[in-house]
Amino acid sequence: MSVFTGDPTLAPYLALIVLGFLPSEIWRVIAVFFARGIDEESEIFLFVRSVATVLLVGVVVKIVLIPSHELAIVPVWARVAGIAAAAVAFFAARRSVFAAILAGEAVIVWAAWHWGG
Repeated sequence: MSVFTGDPTLAPYLALIVLGFLPSEIWRVIAVFFARGIDEESEIFLFVRSVATVLLVGVVVKIVLIPSHELAIVPVWARVAGIAAAAVAFFAARRSVFAAILAGEAVIVWAAWHWGG
């Protein structure tokens, strides 16, 4: 008897949950328990936050400067303008990540619609 006998089209989704989501989520839950006693202003916490920020910036720069698939149709100046708009919105909206994402995506989507194919 298989888990997929009812509806075999659900197999990829179940595999995604079991093999992709759960192994990552277990470590996140464990980290929450261990991080309770860490002072947010401690040296190790500041170091980890800095490393995470640098990794995020590296990923964003790679996506903007070396795009793949559909993002490649957007001119590089428009992708950089999207980052600039996101930065302005972030600080204008009192450090709102949501506002930054909306502003950056709006610029890139507009450029893709206007100059894309």
